Amino acid sequence: MFAASEARAAGWGGRAAVCEITGLAQSTIGYGLAELDAAPLDRGRVRRPGGGRKIITLTDPTVVEDLRRLVEPATMGDPMRPLLWVSKSYDKLAAQLAELGHGISPNTVGRLLADELEFSRQANRKTLEGSRHPDRNAQFEHINAKVLAAGTAGQPVISVDTKKKEPIGPYKNGGTDYRPKGCPIGVNVHDFVDKELGKVAPYGVYDPAANEAWVSVGITSDTAEFAVQSIRTWRDRMGLARYPNMRELTITADGGGSNGARVRLWKVELQKFADETGMTVHVHHYPPGTSKWNKIEHRLFCHITQTWRARPLESRAAVVELIAATTTKTGLKVESALDTRTYEKGIKVSDAEMAQLDIRGDAFHPEWNYSVHPRPK
Repeated sequence: MFAASEARAAGWGGRAAVCEITGLAQSTIGYGLAELDAAPLDRGRVRRPGGGRKIITLTDPTVVEDLRRLVEPATMGDPMRPLLWVSKSYDKLAAQLAELGHGISPNTVGRLLADELEFSRQANRKTLEGSRHPDRNAQFEHINAKVLAAGTAGQPVISVDTKKKEPIGPYKNGGTDYRPKGCPIGVNVHDFVDKELGKVAPYGVYDPAANEAWVSVGITSDTAEFAVQSIRTWRDRMGLARYPNMRELTITADGGGSNGARVRLWKVELQKFADETGMTVHVHHYPPGTSKWNKIEHRLFCHITQTWRARPLESRAAVVELIAATTTKTGLKVESALDTRTYEKGIKVSDAEMAQLDIRGDAFHPEWNYSVHPRPK
């Protein structure tokens, strides 16, 4: 219409001149002149009646339901329907709809999924915890009360756990990071563990009150002996400086793993720790299937993962440096060191050894809540 108005303003020969200047066809300018002479559009309309292709839901009313049948979850439809066990890409959905008599493009499939059916690609979400212990919430309340009492008394509370073991070498690490375009870091095609470098096991000790953490990076086995040695190192290198009057220590831990509620060696090593330090150690385990509620998971380990995202852990020193470099806006401070001790797996603890321990269970679920008292020397 702009070109047509210029042609009309130029007078005789204007259409040819505008055609040469703009590169538009004379017929296109003719359409513009017709638009200028037409009556104004009714209020609310943006183009004249009959313009453009009708939407597919009007010309093909059954296409949306057929598409829904192809993509809906298996529990909602016929388990024998097509595409049940294949990737539901736009191309494959369009091809399947074509076999059902619908002329549709992959792009239109994508639009219908988003606009008409409100479907989108979604990842799995961890929400199913399995069977719930009847005292699950009561244990959370018990832990919370004990933690508050320890804080009020000025005694430390720590959250402990082992982070996922990591292979050392040029292996792919999850996540993305900024790099020059077309220059990703090259890593091994296969994830076979290097026999010399092996894996490392980062064991974390997190102090929620101070927002500080210690991480021991073990190079052998993730055992109860390694776990308690990490707690011992935290006390010597961080704990005593912050809590010089430390007489008791409260530990919150998962119910399984190297610091599990049923691991005998964990209790033996805690007894040694209590005897050495003269402290009473209070231990509270989270109920089965609730490890994600352990504070160390979402206040320390997730931030470590963010720190080394998309970076191959090519050496043990790199692991220690990246862990120690972890910070947050809330002021998280992390210290870390390599633990080169050898921790043997499969150490058995006899009933006689267990009988010598000074472990006193709480009245509420003593298998989850107990105190380790120092024995007389």
